[in-house]
Amino acid sequence: MSHRTAPATRRSRHDGLFYKSLLFAFSLVVFVAAAGFGAHAQTIEVHHQLGTAAVPVHPQRVVVFDFGVLDSLDLLGIDVVGLPKSNIPAYLAKYGDDKYVNVGTLQEPDYEAVNALKPDLIIISSRTAAHYDELAKLAPTIYIGPDFADYLGSVKKDMRTLGRIFGVEDQVEAELAKIDAAVARVRSLSQGKSALILLITGGRASAYGPGSRYGFIHDEFGVTPVDDTIVSSTHGQSISWEYVVVRDPDYLFVIDRDAVVAGGAGQTARQVVENELVMLTRAYRNGHIVYLEPSYWYLSGGGLQSLAMMIADIEQALSR
Repeated sequence: MSHRTAPATRRSRHDGLFYKSLLFAFSLVVFVAAAGFGAHAQTIEVHHQLGTAAVPVHPQRVVVFDFGVLDSLDLLGIDVVGLPKSNIPAYLAKYGDDKYVNVGTLQEPDYEAVNALKPDLIIISSRTAAHYDELAKLAPTIYIGPDFADYLGSVKKDMRTLGRIFGVEDQVEAELAKIDAAVARVRSLSQGKSALILLITGGRASAYGPGSRYGFIHDEFGVTPVDDTIVSSTHGQSISWEYVVVRDPDYLFVIDRDAVVAGGAGQTARQVVENELVMLTRAYRNGHIVYLEPSYWYLSGGGLQSLAMMIADIEQALSR
């Protein structure tokens, strides 16, 4: 009797295992699909200078209104769909290609162009800050830009925010470690050396001191300021050439604004700076007037690439 019923019992057990396996496979498919959907829909809360935004993780359609951020995303291998195309820094020239949509200027966004792109993230900085509220109506919008009172600290914070958003934390930390090592090298060269930082535009000079837009040369790199009372301002403090002679810096660091925003029209920074008075300074006599590349010093500060190049510029100058 038992021999006759055994096949049926085996079939019953086989069928039970089959259906359990089928149910498990179906459940696995549902779980994976749900997990994928959850990952796509996941957001993180980003606190920034202008507010708080719920930002999607791994956004696919990013519009950028800051060349420093563009610089960093470029290094991290993250593409964008739109950006302002006027005055793109030369080393980021590939973003002038037609595959990237022009979304206005840094100061005047083209809202229709931005909206047509259906972005899932918009990133702005100081030049576009006045338009934050309107852009935030189109997509999650965050402000990323250096705090001049804590330049390196704020850049690191911003880069780690990008790392969290795009899932590239390890890559960001590796780049920040390189920057820390480079800064340490510069600090070892800067002891006992003084400098004055000048921005040249329209034939006039403005000075920057500690805590200012370019004050990290003093604050972070340890170069002694010749004047620690310079008023911190976006456009610097207007100075005379007699002032430069009286302060007599070891180094003059010069940024030619007109070379990148005025198409090089008018006098070059060298023609403006190397006048009869400046020729009396130690900086001139020792060959220490350093013309910094404005495409990243003026246009794209705060980026991983631009910051590395800035540090390299100062390191090279102080090594002479």
